Formats: sequence, C-alpha cells, structure tokens
Amino acid sequence: MAKTQLICSFCGRKRDEVKILIAGLESHICENCVEHAREIIEQEINVKDVKPGADFNLSVKKPVEIKKFLDDYVIEQNEAKKVLAVAVYNHFKRLQHKSISAKTNEVEIEKSNIVMVGETGTGKTLLAKSIAKILNVPFAIVDATVFTEAGYVGEDVESILSRLLQVCNYDVAAAERGIVYIDEIDKIARKGDNPSITRDVSGEGVQQGLLKLLEGADVLVPPQGGRKHPEQKLIKINTQNILFICGGAFNGIDKLIARRMQTNTIGFNVDKEHQEAVKNNLLSYVNSSDLKKFGLIPELLGRLPVVTYLNPLDSSTLRSILTEPKNALVKQYKKLFELEGITLTIEPAVLDFMVEKALEFSLGARGLRSICESIFTDAMFELPGTNQKAFNLDMEYSKRKFDSSKITLLKVA
Repeated sequence: MAKTQLICSFCGRKRDEVKILIAGLESHICENCVEHAREIIEQEINVKDVKPGADFNLSVKKPVEIKKFLDDYVIEQNEAKKVLAVAVYNHFKRLQHKSISAKTNEVEIEKSNIVMVGETGTGKTLLAKSIAKILNVPFAIVDATVFTEAGYVGEDVESILSRLLQVCNYDVAAAERGIVYIDEIDKIARKGDNPSITRDVSGEGVQQGLLKLLEGADVLVPPQGGRKHPEQKLIKINTQNILFICGGAFNGIDKLIARRMQTNTIGFNVDKEHQEAVKNNLLSYVNSSDLKKFGLIPELLGRLPVVTYLNPLDSSTLRSILTEPKNALVKQYKKLFELEGITLTIEPAVLDFMVEKALEFSLGARGLRSICESIFTDAMFELPGTNQKAFNLDMEYSKRKFDSSKITLLKVA
C-alpha cells in the first residue's frame, strides 16, 4: 500500500516543496503559511488598537519656532515660511481639537490647504523637505506630473495616498492625520481658461480627480500605487484630516498678474515708483483669480484657500545660499574633500562668480549645484588617492573649468 504524501492544509504544497511542515491533530501547516498568518494577526491587532476618535498625543513647536528651524535650511522667503508654519501648527491643533469636539459637540475647525507659487529653484520643495524633519506625523512628497485621469495610461490620483501609506508603514490611522506636499501642481493646468471639448486626461482630468482628496472623503487606495484593477485589494482612507500643500513654478503667471495690476498704465497721475515696485515683485500680488486664468479649475482653487508666494532670488540671496544654511553647498563640498583628508579653501571671488553665472542662466538655487559640479568634478576625480592635503579654488581655475564644461550651452538667449 502506497504511503500517503503529506501536504500543507492551507496552501496545498507538498512536503518536498517546503522547508518545514508542522503537524497538528488532523492537519499540517508549512512555514510560508505561518509567516502569512503572523502578518495578518499583527495587522488586525494594530487596526483594533486604534479606536475611532481616540485621543492621541501630538507635540509640535510654535509657529515662531518652526520658522526659526526653517531659517537654518532656507534663505529668505519669510512670507512662505510664516504661512507654512501657521498652517502646520493649526493642522496639529485641529487634530487635537477634533477628538474633543467629537465628544462635546464644539465648533469643528476646517482644514486650510495651501498652494505655493514661485519660480524654479526658489526653495518650494526644500521648504517641504525641511518642514518634514520636525513633524511627528507622516509627511509625503509626490509629483503631480505622473498622474492622469482614471482609465488612461499613467497613475491614478489615489496613488498620492499610497506614498503616504508607505511612509507610515501602512498604518491607516497615522496616514489619516498626515501631510502631503504635491509638487509641480502647475503642470496639470488646462491649456487655456475655457473648458476644452476634448479630453484633457493629464490636466483638467487630474484636477477633477483631486477634488475629493482635497475636500475630504473615503478613498480606496491601491497599497503599492499605480493603477487600480478589479482584483486588487484596496485600502480605505479618509482624507478629511490630511493637510495638502501644493507647489508650482507657474511660468508666465507674472504676465497675468501684471495685466490685472495694470503695470503699463500711462498718464500724469500715475505713481511711477509704485509701478516699478509692483513690476519688481509681481508674485507677491498673486491670488486665486490669477491661478484660475493660468488653468486651475475654480473647484480646485476653492479647496486651496491659502495662496502664498516665494520671491525670485537675487545675487545677495544666492550668495547666502552658497554658504549660510546647515546644508549649504560650500559646506557639502568641504565635507566631501575632508573625507579624503583634503582641506578645501574657496576664494570669495569664486563665490561671486558662481552667483553671477546662476543669475545668467536663470536656474535659481538649483543652478548653483550644476555650476559647482562643473568646477569641482575634475578635482574630485583626480585628487582622491594622491598625497595632496590641501586644495585652493581660485578664479583662474574656476573660469577654466566652467568654460570647458557643457553647462555653458544652457545659456538663456
């Protein structure tokens, strides 16, 4: 009589297909099913431990302290820092108040999502990354350019929440009180102020998809992001307590602001000094009507009530960016050479040269990195492994290396 082959009673694998087969009274289980069972148990216990409306302790610095922290990483942009600090602080207060108001029937505080407008390289993403360092709630940064309307090639907007879930290790309760920064929000603007008769699947279609996320609703989220399909297991997240911060360059919006502010008005009674002051800092006058003309739909703007701006960077600000922040570029390169046992010194004139080229190429603070790389690359390639203990960066060396680099081809006409 043939001997009956043992199999796992859960997955059906045979004895020779698994490493361990644990015997019970009338059944067996393999090590794979034991591991899956352990994961399910841990997940269920975590969900049950978090009761709806339960109190949770949140500690956050005051708005003034948050701004001081941001000052260590981002130069200038005081207005944007104040708005961000207040928004984040109020978000924490709102979360703490909500658990109390649910029991006492007090006034419920609505959230205030934010949109930041600023030229490329002025520090929008850096502000978001810096503020994430001091928060004790999940913080995710996503890029709006990868999203399309549901049913088309690309990612669904629900993938925004997938990033937030991944940050907090799929703790739904933690994700539901997190903060999301959506970068490049201007790239989903529709092409023109009038509604299109054709599908705008990566523009207006995405804006329509964002409405329920920003307002607050129960959203079914694919755990790994990407596209949803019928057989996929989805996670339900309520976005009512998630704060959304959006940022974008909005190239060309300054012309819309100038037209609204009538900066080209002529006549005897025109205040020329005021007109020049307005022209030099148009972004400080940005409002929702400008964003609507740029291509954001009114329904989306209604869910982004706070509009702030970042000033364009001048030469003095760029000079400070090179040397003053905690993670300043000069400090980074000195550290890189220090790790090789080399002391780096940079002549002040070289820093002025870098700033001059950054303004010439109109790349903002991000352009400083490219300029530094074009100057330092050869030295970082040649010096490691040699006996040289010091490297002095002078103007002659800097100009020679910069002029021979391909970055000069990017010069704006």
